[in-house]
Amino acid sequence: MEKRSVAWTDQARTDLRVIDQATALRILHAIARYLVSGEGDVKRLRGVEPPELRLRVGDFRVRFHDLGESIEILAIKHRREAYR
Repeated sequence: MEKRSVAWTDQARTDLRVIDQATALRILHAIARYLVSGEGDVKRLRGVEPPELRLRVGDFRVRFHDLGESIEILAIKHRREAYR
């Protein structure tokens, strides 16, 4: 499988910076695993256009678009705030 790229929105970069380092690393590992294998707790969000996916990593949710050859990470939020 070819290497896929990741694009980060400014919001996602900011979100990741405020999360504690151990959790942030778990999130980055989960994103890398999804890129390589497509594995992870991923669901398509209903009622959101264009289609948006979420990757669950513990209490955090990574919201992103899967563009095929790349993914665009939109936000990383605690589950309390993830769907607002």
